[in-house]
Amino acid sequence: MVKTRIRSVDQSLDFALLQQTMPSHASRNRRALLWLLGLLLLLASVVTLVLYLNTFEADEDARARAADAQWLEQSVQFHFRRLEDDLLVLARQSVLAGKSEQPQVQGGLLWRESGVVLSHGWLAAPAGRGGLVLGPPRWQSDWSAQTANAQALATMQDTTRGLRRAAYAGLMQGSDGRLTDVVWLAVPFFERGQFVGNYVAALSLERATAAMVPTWFSQNHAVQLITDELKGTSDELTGTKAYRAALSLPGTDLFLGVTPVGAQPATVPRIFFLVALLFLSGMLVSLWALRRDFVKRQQVQALFQAQVALRTAMENSVTIGLRAWDRKGKILYVNESFCSLVGYPAVELVGKTTPLPYWPPDQADELHLVHRDIIAQGTHEEGVEVQFQHRDGHLLDVLIHEAPLTTADGEQIGWMSSVLDISERKRSERLAARQQERLQASGRLVVVGEVASTLAHELNQPLGALSSFANGLLNRLRSGRISLEEVMPVVERMDRLADKAGRIIQRVNAFARRREMSRQRLDLVAFLRATLVQHQTQRQVSLEVALGPAPVWVEADALLLEHAVQNVVANALHWAPLASRPGRVQVRIEQDETQAAIVVSDSGPGVSEEHKEQIFGAFFSASADGMGMGLAICRSVLEAHHGRIDVARDPALGGAMFSLWLPLSEHGASSAAAQENGA
Repeated sequence: MVKTRIRSVDQSLDFALLQQTMPSHASRNRRALLWLLGLLLLLASVVTLVLYLNTFEADEDARARAADAQWLEQSVQFHFRRLEDDLLVLARQSVLAGKSEQPQVQGGLLWRESGVVLSHGWLAAPAGRGGLVLGPPRWQSDWSAQTANAQALATMQDTTRGLRRAAYAGLMQGSDGRLTDVVWLAVPFFERGQFVGNYVAALSLERATAAMVPTWFSQNHAVQLITDELKGTSDELTGTKAYRAALSLPGTDLFLGVTPVGAQPATVPRIFFLVALLFLSGMLVSLWALRRDFVKRQQVQALFQAQVALRTAMENSVTIGLRAWDRKGKILYVNESFCSLVGYPAVELVGKTTPLPYWPPDQADELHLVHRDIIAQGTHEEGVEVQFQHRDGHLLDVLIHEAPLTTADGEQIGWMSSVLDISERKRSERLAARQQERLQASGRLVVVGEVASTLAHELNQPLGALSSFANGLLNRLRSGRISLEEVMPVVERMDRLADKAGRIIQRVNAFARRREMSRQRLDLVAFLRATLVQHQTQRQVSLEVALGPAPVWVEADALLLEHAVQNVVANALHWAPLASRPGRVQVRIEQDETQAAIVVSDSGPGVSEEHKEQIFGAFFSASADGMGMGLAICRSVLEAHHGRIDVARDPALGGAMFSLWLPLSEHGASSAAAQENGA
């Protein structure tokens, strides 16, 4: 069998043994001493086991005797209880029949066995109160034979009447004073709670014992009656294997002595001892046989070490594909994961050399070079990424790591490859790269559109005003209805508008390029009064400005903040008259310890819940002629100031309520805290 195993392993593995050095031989004297000690220990173990088995058999014998005694006690009690039931039936028949003739009953074993019931009959209740009473013939003879008999029988009757249960009396004594094997049994009968009498029976215990003990029990045990008065009988049961079984007859103190007979000596330990000696002799013979097989066992052990080394290298990455090959590039082993990866069974891969079946045809030359480099020097820590072709034709990206497969003395005989499928990761990387390119392109378009829309939106007002002033000035110059003194203010106003347009272009350009804004300390109260002057002439909408007398200081770019406020106020003035109620717009300032808010409310239709998250996005407008950039610009301006813009529904006016939050300057924050403490 060992030779067959070696031959099968040589066919499955195509590399030499990993351990060629034979272990050194121990000295013969030491080996002989060790074997001698081993044999002595084995002999001592056999002797100890024999002693243990002897003790075990003794315990088992004691348990068997106890079980026999318990069975005998239960059997005796059962038969006597059955006899008591039979006598109770006879008592009932005697009372109901009303005559002295003996009734009939189909009783149990003791009733049916000949010679057990010596005499029986009915004993009425009045007879139990006097001395000698009428009853069965043997009752009178036993009563009058000895005074002890009369006392025992009278006690039996009192027990049945008082305790309402069967009672026994005996053993009876003969006229010569010697004990007999006769006991009396009395079973009381009660009618409507009144004691009527006893049904009594004289029993022969010797005959009862012979009837109750079955043949199979008497073949292995000697059974005899034992009582304290029978000293000779009790002395015969002095052996260690003899035991007593109580009869449990109320009113008596009787036992059955049981002695095992024909006990056979324990043969199992002796047989076991002989078998152990035979085995010891066989061990001595085996010492010579082991010396002959020693070299063969070392060869098998070396072959097993080769298998263990291979399996240990495979266990380094059991969750991925494994592939072992020799230094010539021939595949020695593949696991199930690798087979599932490329779709080829192991039988089609083991033993194959380049080109391998899972190489893509169009990459065969490139993979051949990679294969040659791996065989020569392995892989680096990052591994080698190549493509394999599944059997069904689809390509998959894999990451290969190589570990040297070496012998026990350090000689490398091949490589162990761990092959990880990274197709999903490569696909995710390519998808992420394309998505990033699209996002960058979209971001550039959004920035360009935002800058262009901001310029168009913010320059619309100053350029429109310049066009209006220029047309008005030309018309009056052509008609000759204007003097030089009147031209001067118009030109100055046009110059301010042009300067404002230039500054708008500069601020938007700086904001688009994320340059530092021109912040300065600004009073929101004065700023809003100056900004809202041009909207005071609005006739369709009532503009209500609620500003406190105390200044509210913030750090802000006045021009950008003005654009944001103008956009929000213009939006409120546009939507306020579109509701059924009168158009109203309110502007007020709210503040806490760290922030101040410009709150603009209108009486228009308000902003729906579905549009609250969209109105601040670029190119979204609820108006048909809107560009969708006003609120987006406002949000950008507020975020550039480290603030925010919120929208909600005004509880008083019912329309939209925009809150432009800005951080307070240090002086403004301290003033607000002081005002709050003073309040």
